[in-house]
Amino acid sequence: MVYHETNPFSRWHYHPEYELVLITKGIGKRMVGDNIDRFDEGDLVFLGPNLPHEWLCDDEYYIHAKKFQGEGIVIQFIEKFLGATFFEIFENRELKKIMIESQQGCLLKGNIKIMISMIMKKMLTQDAGDNLYSLLNIFKILSNSKDHTLLSSPNFLQTFQSDDYDPMRKVIQFILQNFHEPIQFKNLLKIANMSSTSFSVLFKKTHNMTFKEYLVKIRVGYACRLLGDDDKSISQISFDAGFENLSNFNRLFKKFKGVTPSEFKYNSKRRKNMLSSISPLKIF
Repeated sequence: MVYHETNPFSRWHYHPEYELVLITKGIGKRMVGDNIDRFDEGDLVFLGPNLPHEWLCDDEYYIHAKKFQGEGIVIQFIEKFLGATFFEIFENRELKKIMIESQQGCLLKGNIKIMISMIMKKMLTQDAGDNLYSLLNIFKILSNSKDHTLLSSPNFLQTFQSDDYDPMRKVIQFILQNFHEPIQFKNLLKIANMSSTSFSVLFKKTHNMTFKEYLVKIRVGYACRLLGDDDKSISQISFDAGFENLSNFNRLFKKFKGVTPSEFKYNSKRRKNMLSSISPLKIF
């Protein structure tokens, strides 16, 4: 099923369907599992079932007097819509691999992104029969994909769906949606309805790190994206990522990444300049 999304994008949610999400108009913050990143027009992500996600456009897309200014195209399908064994047959072994990888969320890039995006845009004006064959064509392209990045951490979905993890679901949602603001430990205890000791033990068990370490990891990950693609000052990026002051940001960033924010920003721009000097592949 294909949708042309012109209403405000859904907040943090998950569902049993696989999903391809193409942003045709909008800039903002994307959350997939425990990955937080910036997105731009042309952002294309393949999501597995029950993987929490959210695309949140920047404020300027909501202030128009008449309607929301963002747009997207969404394709959803259930695993067995072509029969119980379609994705299990030998001929679909490569497609099955990316279906499994989509449980972490796959950010599609390069020629693969361009080809699938073109098909998705055409699907808005086709009938249901043609859309089925277009989706099969997308499956063929996905099965040959070598240019995609996995977004969420490997164990996120497993722990998120675990019964033992139930008290933490709302906690993680709160952290991911509010990481850029001060987060008080006592508020998390209220959300989880747990004691300090029980909360700390369960969090460490499921994430192999403390709450504070997890929060810094999320903030540093978001800062990496801003440092790579944003012209803001390092001081402003530090604030946008939720750090209290620049010195704290520099210290914790180097602890997690092994380089200072300035070094990371320099290296990112250097890599981008090198890639831009390489001629793109032609698509026939």
